[in-house]
Amino acid sequence: MSSTATATETQTATKPASAARDNLTITSGKPEFKAFPKPPVFEDKYKEREYLKGRLAAAFRIFGKNGYDEGVAGHITIRDPVDATTFWVNPFGVAFSLIKASDLIHVDHEGNVIGGGEVRLLNTAAYAIHSAIHTARPDVMCAAHSHSIYGRSFCALGKPLDIITQDSCAFYNDLAVYKQFNGIVLAAEEGKNIASALGNKKAALLQNHGLLTVGKTIEEAVFWFVSLEKCCHAQLMADAAAIGKGGETIKIPDEDAAFTYKSVGTPFAGYFSAKPLFDVIHKETNGDYLQ
Repeated sequence: MSSTATATETQTATKPASAARDNLTITSGKPEFKAFPKPPVFEDKYKEREYLKGRLAAAFRIFGKNGYDEGVAGHITIRDPVDATTFWVNPFGVAFSLIKASDLIHVDHEGNVIGGGEVRLLNTAAYAIHSAIHTARPDVMCAAHSHSIYGRSFCALGKPLDIITQDSCAFYNDLAVYKQFNGIVLAAEEGKNIASALGNKKAALLQNHGLLTVGKTIEEAVFWFVSLEKCCHAQLMADAAAIGKGGETIKIPDEDAAFTYKSVGTPFAGYFSAKPLFDVIHKETNGDYLQ
């Protein structure tokens, strides 16, 4: 088994497979959690780079499986742990569902491709948006943007997300709305405007465009995107049903939303919630994305 980028824990002969997978201890026939998984820590930054590239490739497989690709649009980036002034991104024109770690390209903040796979085409919009975010937000390891169907549909409304479900509480007071659309993001200034609108929040609704999420880990950014897409879908359906009945949806009170956020809206909640997504991709592809 590769020591760099698997999504599942090493299984030992003394534990049942399910117990090893879930990090459990079997005591008196009853399973008990030993500890929740945490992001790995690396002393060697070059090994960390390879691990993160594997996780980023898995993130693209998740996006592809969920149908978040629209032609060649969409991008996810990670800050390079060796040189934090650079980042890794998908090559322009390669399908999300085919991306491997070796395909990723290494980009500096001047928009130069300085390393990576054979296809070294850089999406200008990816550079403009992600360079600005990584510069403005040193706490962000990963940023994700794509033209998912329910996200872009909801973004056409130009309004905030209503807190109407437990899942939407993860975005309570933590979701921005970028209220302008100036076409494809080709200018650095537009990227800076998006980063400014995002502020210190975990996600943004880009009006007439789509969703943007960020995280301290790849897993966190990916889960917020997946969850926000579903929240947009849920609100579109709930609003339509409510209007059809001549009423409106029931909003969760601020106090309850704030309380729930503490459980479902933290960086760790995002990281841990993404674990099943990455585990499934690893199982289904037999780790093909790590190549």
